[in-house]
Amino acid sequence: MVKTTEQSLDKHSYAEEKNPNTMQDSPQEYSKKNVKESTQKEMNQTKEQTSNEANSNEANSNEANSNEAIQQNLDEQANNDVEQTTAPNAAEDEPNEALVEEVAEEELDLVAQLQHDLANTKDALLRKAAELENVRKRVQKERIGLFEDARIQALQDIIPIAEDMNRTLEASASTEIDENFLQGVQMVASKFEQLFERYGVEPINQAQVPFDVDVHDAMLRQPTDDPAIPSNTVLQVLESGYKLGNRVIKHAKVIVSE
Repeated sequence: MVKTTEQSLDKHSYAEEKNPNTMQDSPQEYSKKNVKESTQKEMNQTKEQTSNEANSNEANSNEANSNEAIQQNLDEQANNDVEQTTAPNAAEDEPNEALVEEVAEEELDLVAQLQHDLANTKDALLRKAAELENVRKRVQKERIGLFEDARIQALQDIIPIAEDMNRTLEASASTEIDENFLQGVQMVASKFEQLFERYGVEPINQAQVPFDVDVHDAMLRQPTDDPAIPSNTVLQVLESGYKLGNRVIKHAKVIVSE
């Protein structure tokens, strides 16, 4: 439509140039001239508007392209950041796993060492406990032995006195002694016998038993008239012996057969 208008205007102008007689414009021609100028202005405005729209579209297109490029750059930068973040994390995970394994191995070694030390400590404590028990038993045995030795020593000192009292009683049978004095001696001898019984002292005064060097002391060896009596038989006890349990306090003095 614009081109058609331009062509009509050009033809009109060309006709005016061809007609030399039209030097002065008539009112009709003036009106046509105004229409031409108005049309030319509209055309210019239309061109300018079209140009502006084209420029605006181009600007919008450029802006869209720029935004798209910016978004693409942002996406690429985000991907790079993710890759950079993931790579160190992966690199960190590997040393962390190695560190965990190393710590686990150290803990296992520590546990094994502690178990070994615990076993050694238990063994040492058991040995010490056994040694302490042995020492306790040995001390107790030595203590009992000391008490027995002291008691045996006291009995060894008392036995001769008791034997003298018995000899006095035996001698008094064939001698006239005051009855009150004799009763006093008998009471003392009886107390010695009670003392021996209370402490478990047993006399060794059996005859016609085999001779035993652990309890007998042979004072004399003599032949016997009885062939039924074997050799090394106690024929007579000259002096009684005494024993306390399995320990001999005093050996019996005896006569032994040949």
